[in-house]
Amino acid sequence: MTRQIAVVAFAQSGHRRTTDELSEVEMLMPVLHEVLARTGLKTADIGFTCSGSSDYLAGRAFSFTMTLDGVGAWPPISESHVEMDGAFALYEAWSKLLTGDADTALVYAYGKSSPGSLRDVLTRQLDPYYLAPLWPDSVALAALQAQALLDAGDTDEHALAAIGARSRAAATGNPHAQLRGPVPRGDHLVRPLRTGDCPPIGDGAAAVILAAGDRARQLCVRPAWIRGLDHRIEPHSLGARDLTDSPSTRLAAERAGAFERPVDTAELHAPFSSQEVVLRKALRLGEEVVVNPSGGALAANPVMAAGLIRIGEAAARIHRGASDRALAHATSGPCLQQNLVAVLEGDPR
Repeated sequence: MTRQIAVVAFAQSGHRRTTDELSEVEMLMPVLHEVLARTGLKTADIGFTCSGSSDYLAGRAFSFTMTLDGVGAWPPISESHVEMDGAFALYEAWSKLLTGDADTALVYAYGKSSPGSLRDVLTRQLDPYYLAPLWPDSVALAALQAQALLDAGDTDEHALAAIGARSRAAATGNPHAQLRGPVPRGDHLVRPLRTGDCPPIGDGAAAVILAAGDRARQLCVRPAWIRGLDHRIEPHSLGARDLTDSPSTRLAAERAGAFERPVDTAELHAPFSSQEVVLRKALRLGEEVVVNPSGGALAANPVMAAGLIRIGEAAARIHRGASDRALAHATSGPCLQQNLVAVLEGDPR
């Protein structure tokens, strides 16, 4: 890469179980205003805008066009949208800035999971011929993965409970988290997963601003430079995969340069405690790495925004000097089907 791109600002909403009183636009607008205010930019100063969301959550086609009201109708903007987590929208914006067509980009994502049955909605991601007709929901599929890990001896239920407890304890310092502090393990939701192993259902939004080169240094005291970014996908058929491993995560991390030097922080998009076990192994993370200091997806999991939040949280730690080299991960699909890895670094102190 001949052009250096950095995350220069990050903002997110407070994540809540329901936001019945707010539309998607009303939920998103304060986040957009905050992220722009952090840099002093106005909408007219943004060279490219890209968003991530899902029409399936809203239950209507092209619902993402409504949230453009939050960006503003004037002046005209260069805009794009991905029907995925906002982390993948960030990938598109990063690629756009690398071409030199823009110097700044606004990336935002949002999701309201509360209006419907999220477990049923997510079945629409499955293979329509073999899996979807069986209606296995997202928790049941995650439980299959967890059971495979238990059978392989990679973890046990006590270790999974410890992951949930650690994540929610870390979230006590995160004012945006939906769940904070001690959370009971609870009953089995789908064996072997208990309620404490599963993410909360909630609504939320997030946004980041990217900038290139000297523009990034003008907008941020300590930019979080994207040293590498890559995403890969597993076979669509779950029966063709080893659910105890994630080759796509490992390959994405390798291509992003994650294994060239150690990282001190990792923000992993692991909605289920068992998925952190898989990701730690694929990413070769030792105990010295601080994992999910924000609480991760077990503390707040706004669908379509949670992956972008992992990148934003990792960047924010670099901005305030709590990290020098961080890894951020985002996933989409059942059982870690699609995986994106970003490596972020701050300037030497």
